[in-house]
Amino acid sequence: MKSWFKKGEHWVWFSASATSISVVLVFGLLIMIAFRGLSHFWPHPVYEFQVSQPNGEVQTIKGEVHDTRFRETRNPETPGVVLREPQVLIKMGNRDVYGIDFRWFDEDTIVDESWQKSEGISVIERYEWGNMYGHIIGFEDAETQITEREQVFKTLKNKIKEGQKIRAKIHHIERGIIGRINYELQSLRYEQRKLEQRGEFTEPMRLDFDAQRKEKHDQFGVLQKELDAYRKELSALGDIKVLVGKDNEVKVNLSQIVHNWQPNEMHFGQKVSFFFGSIKNFLSDDPREANTEGGVFPAIVGTLTMVILMTLFVIPMGVIAAIYMREYAREGKLLRLIRISINNLAGVPSIVFGIFGLGFFVYVLGYSIDQMFYSYALPNPTFGTPGLLWASLTMALLTLPVVIVATDEGLSRIPRALREGGLALGATKAEVIMRIVLPMTTPAIMTGLILAVARAAGEVAPLMLIGVVKLVSELPVTTNPPFVHLDQKFMHLGFHIYDVGFQSPNVEAAQPLVYATSLLLVVLIVSLNLAAILIRNRLREKYKALDN
Repeated sequence: MKSWFKKGEHWVWFSASATSISVVLVFGLLIMIAFRGLSHFWPHPVYEFQVSQPNGEVQTIKGEVHDTRFRETRNPETPGVVLREPQVLIKMGNRDVYGIDFRWFDEDTIVDESWQKSEGISVIERYEWGNMYGHIIGFEDAETQITEREQVFKTLKNKIKEGQKIRAKIHHIERGIIGRINYELQSLRYEQRKLEQRGEFTEPMRLDFDAQRKEKHDQFGVLQKELDAYRKELSALGDIKVLVGKDNEVKVNLSQIVHNWQPNEMHFGQKVSFFFGSIKNFLSDDPREANTEGGVFPAIVGTLTMVILMTLFVIPMGVIAAIYMREYAREGKLLRLIRISINNLAGVPSIVFGIFGLGFFVYVLGYSIDQMFYSYALPNPTFGTPGLLWASLTMALLTLPVVIVATDEGLSRIPRALREGGLALGATKAEVIMRIVLPMTTPAIMTGLILAVARAAGEVAPLMLIGVVKLVSELPVTTNPPFVHLDQKFMHLGFHIYDVGFQSPNVEAAQPLVYATSLLLVVLIVSLNLAAILIRNRLREKYKALDN
């Protein structure tokens, strides 16, 4: 054993064990997130069971089983003895009927052998009030009434598709056409204020601006009538009668239904189709019900836009700083102090960068820009308020040390002979750096980019101060010039996870979305990193011969 310890082999085994444990923990965490996140999209069976009440009555409960736990209680007859009572969490839905859609039940109050799958029950996803669980017993509109089950479901399917098409038209008018009209009206108002500030606004100009505004308002009036007609079409789609509980009949207008399905009657192929359809809706829809339902499309767009802008800012700054320190600056105490400061900057808490971004970028730089270039919009700030530009710049500063260090390490590995050879052939120092040194350093730059993207995409604390919000009415990327609106606030997947997990009024409903959004954020970061790794490996192979 002494010989074994002297050889240092125990450190090898210790390192291997620590690495194995780390890998197991990382993959275990990813597997848990993936399982909990993806299970949210799988159709869960709806069970029916009976619960005995304290007054002796028996209540029939229908819903999905979501979780189990043990509740610790103390028996007053035996002090010091803690009893663990098993409980089950049931998603009953029907929030508009029961007031709550999740409820814990003690297992000892559930009547034995009463568990069974509820036959013929439907799950109805709604735009408001969450899911409804019940038996669809009829359909009626202004002209017809249908009670035959197969005909009801066939009619319901067609009506829901028709309603989705109408909602798509409404969304196109509200977000697209009316959004563009509002943007043009705002541009006209700002243009008029510019001319008024310069003293160049004349009476003919006023008439011209009034005529343009009248034209836009007339277009808005026409579109508003068109929207009213579409909304009437939605409300005229009809109602379905749903039997909730034993004898509680509820009418639901088809304009409020997103989708409906019968999970207990679906075969495996239908469940797989439902699974992928739910993922598609999650990625493409807007959030609903305080972010506890719907999709995360605005958060995906906001995250990608912020990361891309951050990359455009941080790569030039980091590469130029590293080139100056390695190729131009003289070695000495000052340069060593700068290197130490950069390394220490990488360990500064992210919230400090957020405070700096809010104080300098927003209140100083943004305020100055508004005073110089956007005075016509005051007192409403343009860049003197948190937004996409300042969030991207703050995240660029946050990740700048990583890019500088990675680039500097790459520059230090370039053989000095290559630099001297280029100079000997008559090239200037700038040409040697641009044509020889920098291309060979590209793999190291990509490594810094990978680390920067991974950190920036997952940060939340600084973004809460400089631009990220719970919900947005418009995306930061639109069809209106300049297409990428740097002054707008945006949604972010990391903040969405925080908001859903810790600020949601309906914790049980939000929990599956936390895992699903976390999985999406991990997949997004891994995808960005894999793309950068592939580019880095190709560049490394390209310059391997020169490096040797």
